[in-house]
Amino acid sequence: MSSHFAAIAYTPGVRAAQRRFGGAEAPKPPGDLQAHLSARERAFIAARDSFFLATVGEGGWPHVQHRGGAPGFLRVLDDSTLAFADLGGNRQFVSTGNLAGNPRAALILLDYPQRRRLKLMAEIEVLAADEAPPALLAAVEMPKTPPTERVMLLHVAAFDWNCSRFITPRYTEAELAALGVALPASL
Repeated sequence: MSSHFAAIAYTPGVRAAQRRFGGAEAPKPPGDLQAHLSARERAFIAARDSFFLATVGEGGWPHVQHRGGAPGFLRVLDDSTLAFADLGGNRQFVSTGNLAGNPRAALILLDYPQRRRLKLMAEIEVLAADEAPPALLAAVEMPKTPPTERVMLLHVAAFDWNCSRFITPRYTEAELAALGVALPASL
């Protein structure tokens, strides 16, 4: 676990629960709290084709949204900045609205076959596509996708490689094909 993650996630209430139930209490981190993604995290992020995005609304309730696309749609811009194109969806704008009131969010990225999970905490800027810098817009656009409506610019505050113990291996059709497993035509 990064010290950045512990500094954000381990609130006094969390630390009390760790003591009460025998959890592993991490020490409070010293110094700079700027998270820097290593080559390991950047490669993992770039290979994902989906993630879960959690935001909190003005009423204090959490909301979790699934985001998906071609592998790499969540772009790594540098060692502490990510971005993705926000495309038209169900037109409810829950995540977008929540981020307007509270830009803090959490992401969970999973590699089901390898049973790996990366948790990220970030502050997200929501930029209308016509207001985003052209280079940023070009960086997040993917071939064969609808027009970008917004760009989500993520400033990573912390990350944690989480326990893989209960991740059930799951495979995409492409991953099964790479393993030599053919699916029946009726699926």
